[in-house]
This record gives sequence, C-alpha cells and structure tokens, in this order.
Amino acid sequence: MKGILFDIGGVLYVGDRPVPGALEAIASLQGRFAMRFVTNSTRKPPETIHAKLTDMGFMIEPQQLFTALAAARQIVEEAGGKAVTILTEEAEKYFGSLYCIDTRSPFVVVGDAGENFNYPRMNRAFRALMNGARLIAAAKNRYFKDADGELSLDAGGFVTALEYAAGVEATVVGKPSTEFFRQALRSMNVAPEEAVMVGDDIESDIAGAQRAGIRAILVRTGKFRPSDLEGDIKPDAVIDSVADLPKILGVS
Repeated sequence: MKGILFDIGGVLYVGDRPVPGALEAIASLQGRFAMRFVTNSTRKPPETIHAKLTDMGFMIEPQQLFTALAAARQIVEEAGGKAVTILTEEAEKYFGSLYCIDTRSPFVVVGDAGENFNYPRMNRAFRALMNGARLIAAAKNRYFKDADGELSLDAGGFVTALEYAAGVEATVVGKPSTEFFRQALRSMNVAPEEAVMVGDDIESDIAGAQRAGIRAILVRTGKFRPSDLEGDIKPDAVIDSVADLPKILGVS
C-alpha cells in the first residue's frame, strides 16, 4: 500500500475536538504513506478547513487537502462561466467573480448552505435550471454529525428537491463520485489498488471508495451507526477509530 485517503469530519475530529488518538495516528503515518484528506464539507473554503485542522494540532500540508468545494469551483472556472449558488456566505466569497445571481447563468452550484437553504435561493436556482443551467452538487450527503453531537441535515435533500422540480440530474463532484476519488489518487500518483480510504460514512466514504477500486475502512466515530453494518455495503475493515489505523497497517 502506498496511499491513504482520510475523510475529515467524524474521522479526525467531531465538532471542535480531535478524535482521541487522531493527532498521534496522523503524525505516525505522515512520511510513510502518500496522504490526502478528502472532504465533502462545503460550508468553509479549503484554507479555512486547513486552518481549523492546524489549530487542532494536525500537521497537514495545504496540498494534502482535497475538497468538494474546490472541485466544484474548478468546473465552473474551467468552463469560463458563472454560477448561481446555494452556499454559505463564506463559500460564496471563495467563488469570487464566478458567483452571480443571474438566472441565465450556465451553472448552479449547491453545497451545505446551512441557514441559506431558503425559498428565494432555492427558487433562483430552480429558475436557472429551467433556463438550461447545469446542476453541480459539491456534495450530496444526507446528513452529518454536528458540533452538538446530533445528526444534522446535509445538502443531499435540497439537491434532490431541485433535481425533482427541474427534471434534471446533478453532477456530484464530491464523494461518492468515482472521479473525485481518482482525482485525489492521481494527485498522489497512487493507483486504486495501492490505496485505502478511511471514513465514517458507509455510503459516501465506503461504497464510493470501493466503486473506485479502493479498499475502505469504516471507523466507529462520527456519523457511524451500528445499522451501517447491517446493509449491503461491506467495509474491508472496521475499526473503533482512526487511532487504531497505524496498528493495523503495521506502523508502531
């Protein structure tokens, strides 16, 4: 094995606290394996996510971070277009001049917008889609584990609502998109069979990685529920937390 992909929220930290033993685990693996930290978190731009990880004590280089929000922005930028967005204000600022409110724009980008999931924004996006815009879902997760320890609604339900209303299908650029995983692997020059994914989401992390030909390890932290192990998706391994990863990889 040459490379490791890590989900971030729920794996490295929950809320504002690192998972016990996570700091030590990541430090012990750095330099031994190529590593990317892949996240569907779209409320914050990459630099804010990196700053949060650094403040928690994780020794992670900026280039090791691979986010769905950055992938969505890249699609709009490479097409030379602009996007109607449903995002947080901070994420919209990350789009800069690519952000607009013109319903004739060629793209609609949806992420976890939090309080910005409201009727005016949803309807603006709907009108753009009806005018022929392409729907880009930075992520389509159903829920996430919030800072209070409870599950909270993620962007997936809102993306599905727009798909249904406008009769379109979103292009999902974050997990579980096979292309998202493979882009992360290419950035490390690692083949799928040479990598492993570590995540807490049985659908986006585990099934998504396996469809991309990557072995997947499920952690019992974050959004993990015992019922995750009762379905058709079978992780290649299950561990209590990322703190156990060095041991099963033979790193003392």
